[in-house]
Amino acid sequence: MDHTVKTITIRSTSREELLDVTQQVQEAVRASGVRSGMAWVMSPHTTAGITIQENADPDVRTDLLEHLRSLVPRSASFRHAEGNSDAHIKSSLVGASQAIAIEGGKLLLGTWQAVYFCEFDGPRSRKVLVKTLEG
Repeated sequence: MDHTVKTITIRSTSREELLDVTQQVQEAVRASGVRSGMAWVMSPHTTAGITIQENADPDVRTDLLEHLRSLVPRSASFRHAEGNSDAHIKSSLVGASQAIAIEGGKLLLGTWQAVYFCEFDGPRSRKVLVKTLEG
């Protein structure tokens, strides 16, 4: 079994959006051959994050992004001069990774849960890393 890091390449289309990457992460788990263990899903970007959230009602994603914008407005005064300080802060609030249990070769997610790549400084080509661990 290959337990190397799998890289998923995605493309965001907006400055801020949540992209459902559940199927791509599940495919990386399947390809790893791990039947029972953990998947570590990580964004290697400082202006993006990974979260697990409801996948049934798109209003949940909209609400999440709107409230993050309210907490950390792009127009706030920042010292960082690149114009994306809000994206760095949102990334820190959401977090760069999630650990997900694997059983029977599948991600153990709740009925309404999905894995989302959180874009805060797009549109861009991005990567999601998936490391599987047996056990």
